[in-house]
Amino acid sequence: MISEMKTRLIVLMLILVITGIFPGHGSAFSTVNLLKGQSVYVSIYSHIYHGDHERPFDLTATLSIRNTDPKQEITLVSADYFDSDGNFLKNYVEKPVKLKNLASIRYVIKGTDKSGGSGAKFIVRWESKEPVNPPLIEAIMISTKSQQGISFISRGIAIKE
Repeated sequence: MISEMKTRLIVLMLILVITGIFPGHGSAFSTVNLLKGQSVYVSIYSHIYHGDHERPFDLTATLSIRNTDPKQEITLVSADYFDSDGNFLKNYVEKPVKLKNLASIRYVIKGTDKSGGSGAKFIVRWESKEPVNPPLIEAIMISTKSQQGISFISRGIAIKE
């Protein structure tokens, strides 16, 4: 009786997976939205706070932009850096940059640069002539002091297509 119930449960799960009602993680059947451009918001932390007295722990941040399309290039139009209050600080892309298929580029904000504050952010704009896989845009923050170290990422989110 128990083995018959297990068999029925396995068959039911297979039917759900095959029909897409209960897709598996990373399923090859998932759809990829091809786009011709976006504006992407990426959180940056020049420091985070630690301890009871909220002491700042300075961080070096790297903005990483990776063209995930295997066939088409994209054009990086701008990477505008803003502080915690939303004030524009700097555009890290002086003129449009072409990123070949599967290429990447990075921009580093030094640990000594505190101009952005703990609520800094980038707005990254990219475009393409043809619909492509959207790029992977992340910030990687890292720092070490004495025997203490920290690192984490912040993934960009599309705010405009």
